[in-house]
Amino acid sequence: MSSRIARSITLAALTAALAACSSVPLDDTGTTTGSGAGADGASTGQVMDPFNPQSPLAQQRSVYFEFDSYTIPEQYRSVVEMHSSYLRGNTQQRVRVEGHADARGGSEYNLALGQRRSEAVSRMMGLLGVNAGQIEAISFGKERPRALGNTEADYAENRRADIVYQQ
Repeated sequence: MSSRIARSITLAALTAALAACSSVPLDDTGTTTGSGAGADGASTGQVMDPFNPQSPLAQQRSVYFEFDSYTIPEQYRSVVEMHSSYLRGNTQQRVRVEGHADARGGSEYNLALGQRRSEAVSRMMGLLGVNAGQIEAISFGKERPRALGNTEADYAENRRADIVYQQ
């Protein structure tokens, strides 16, 4: 019973922290141009197209996590905000958030951790105004590593959630 209460309190604290730490107002009106580019693309002159390799949306698709954590680090919040801005302006676009874990730990544990990571990114997108129907959160656990070594740098590369646009 007490572990259920502790989990509920932890979940409530995480949700409050994500909402409180957002640097983008949730009622971000007037920042989307007619072409669907978010304010970031309009103000910098960059093309905001997830399928254009030159676009920041194509170049910055991963959110990296600390060991055994699914809290989005401060330095990756802008990545989630950029993708959220694009998705709010392009409601027909769908994404899959793929959670990953490093090689340490069992397969089941890492699948669950990867799922929590993908859901953390999805929740933040929802808090930033993205329709839940545009987002699918899945986990690959440790089954799809980006780095194959056993160094801390390799492990860090594999602790991530990738934002994948559906065509």
